[in-house]
Amino acid sequence: MDDRKTSAQRGYGGRWQKARATYLRSHPLCVDHQKRGHVVPATVVDHIVPHRGDQALFWDKSNWQSLCKICHDSHKQRLEKGGGIVGCDLTGLPLDPAHHWARKG
Repeated sequence: MDDRKTSAQRGYGGRWQKARATYLRSHPLCVDHQKRGHVVPATVVDHIVPHRGDQALFWDKSNWQSLCKICHDSHKQRLEKGGGIVGCDLTGLPLDPAHHWARKG
């Protein structure tokens, strides 16, 4: 049985839906795809640093980024679970600064 709170109980109710829609109108493109030189519409407002119930962090717009659903549900989740950043920039270098090819010197 899933004991997880509902989305509204986690803060994603009507107030969030309005804030999300406003943010996406101002930031309509997926930031992860933009880093790779692609233009893809965003559909998700992601918390860069997971808020884990911290309401101040939840509502801090500087902690928000626009992502497409694929980026949010795939490599963003992997990153939060302890993995690295997936993908390369336009020059072919890894986006993950910890990757050995991305290190200087």
